[in-house]
Amino acid sequence: MAPDPSPRPDRPSSADPAPPTPAISVVIPMRNEGPNVLPLVAEIAQALAGHAYEIICVDDGSTDDTRDRLLEAASRYPVVVLRHASSCGQSAGVVSGVLAAQAPWIATLDGDGQNDPADIPALWARARAEGGGGDLLVAGHRTQRKDSGVKRVTSRMANAVRARLLGDATPDTGCGLKVFPRALFLELPRFDHMHRYLPALVLRAGGRVVSEAVNHRPRLRGQSNYGTLDRLVVSISDMLGVIWLQRRWKRPVAERVSRPPWAPPEG
Repeated sequence: MAPDPSPRPDRPSSADPAPPTPAISVVIPMRNEGPNVLPLVAEIAQALAGHAYEIICVDDGSTDDTRDRLLEAASRYPVVVLRHASSCGQSAGVVSGVLAAQAPWIATLDGDGQNDPADIPALWARARAEGGGGDLLVAGHRTQRKDSGVKRVTSRMANAVRARLLGDATPDTGCGLKVFPRALFLELPRFDHMHRYLPALVLRAGGRVVSEAVNHRPRLRGQSNYGTLDRLVVSISDMLGVIWLQRRWKRPVAERVSRPPWAPPEG
């Protein structure tokens, strides 16, 4: 029997048009978030319907079924799956995702489902409208947090201390939902827990930061990977490190005073 020349539905045909280059890459670091993968990816797909996008999920050495659920999501949606051989932390997950991203704009959010993907379009629209120079970070502001009382109080205190010491002009720098240009992020110094200090690092690099009110939801599935004491201990040393970075860098203002020899003559 002669082979059937028609392409199988589960295999792309060479005649199929290439998918469009994504305009925005959604980067999600995950560790042991198996139950949250498919619901979260489906929400992102719904929020960005009509746009060219990609979702980059970074499995940070999970020990549950996160990897399997990510591969299942990749079979249904434009999902790129990366995996760290061992856990390197949330900031490393963000860095790996941004490095792999194909779009000029990046949106980040946490993998626990508490950030609402429906807020991404509004943050992205503001970033494009106000960030013509490619130097603007739009940070989510969780005005109605759905965390425990202890977590809300400690977070409020940490934000107040951080704002006072770093001058980061951000009421909620710990919110995982942020939108920024990929090129801007790649200019920033990288270190563990840097994701909590992106506003201060962007300001240090000469960029701008604005905040946008976003929805916040209770965690419905899985367990938090952080404890209140863990956050407090690492935040103190990290904050001192960021203060050192701020004081040890002078942002130059360069003015061109000569023309390169290959430039065409003026006039």
